[in-house]
Amino acid sequence: MKLTPLQKYLVWFSLLIAICYFPVIGNITWQWVSNDDMSHGFFVPLIVGYIVWERRSELFSVDIKRSGWGLAFLIVGGILACLGALAAEIFTQRVALMVTIGGLVWYLGGGALLRRLAFPLTLLCFMLPLPGLLYKQITFPLQILASRIAEQGLELLGHIVLREGNIIEMAGWQISVIEACSGVRALLSLAFFSLAYAYLFHPQVWMRWALLAAAFPIAVLANSSRIVLTGILGEYDPRLAEGFFHGMSGWAVFVIAILMLALTERVLRRFGSREASS
Repeated sequence: MKLTPLQKYLVWFSLLIAICYFPVIGNITWQWVSNDDMSHGFFVPLIVGYIVWERRSELFSVDIKRSGWGLAFLIVGGILACLGALAAEIFTQRVALMVTIGGLVWYLGGGALLRRLAFPLTLLCFMLPLPGLLYKQITFPLQILASRIAEQGLELLGHIVLREGNIIEMAGWQISVIEACSGVRALLSLAFFSLAYAYLFHPQVWMRWALLAAAFPIAVLANSSRIVLTGILGEYDPRLAEGFFHGMSGWAVFVIAILMLALTERVLRRFGSREASS
């Protein structure tokens, strides 16, 4: 297959970016492997690549014009990468990678191509781990919220519960809702998959925002349900709330959260079709 000049430039520049940012890309990949909150990261470049491939005929029809603003973005990305390397600040280097990718598209394809690829490029941000300060600011409120909802759920089921912060006391059993159980993992994963699904299968922009908004309460509810399940199982046998069983319950609850998101999408789709027909 013969490549167009634009495709040749994209290939060469992509290789250069991969070489220059190889340590950063390796660090991001390691985060996907070692950090359970980022396990969805493996799917991000694959799904974004699929989105771009699905839109290839539309992208090829765009009037390609090089942009000096894109070159400026490339320069800014390079400066950020150098500053991040000098300061040993990995998050700055990750941001530099995103800026460089956006700048490359803008420089080679112009503003028209950048606008067509704006949403897929935004989705790429989901492959980056959250900075430590922001992670702390998000996880602690989620820990408290999940603990509070789980406490109410256990009481509704007839269990005697005493909660203090993120610690839930039950009869002969204590649950500590730590950062790993805050629900950030489900929230990030659901937010990404909801946006990607809505973009692929729904042309309406409002559907993307609606599913993104629904991802938060669904993730919180699913995580709280897992805590309730852990508390109930732990009363019968603490071994059922640890190790393998605890991990499997996390996957099971996440599958339920995906099903809840799909149900929400179906309800919103029916609501949208009724509004359009009226």
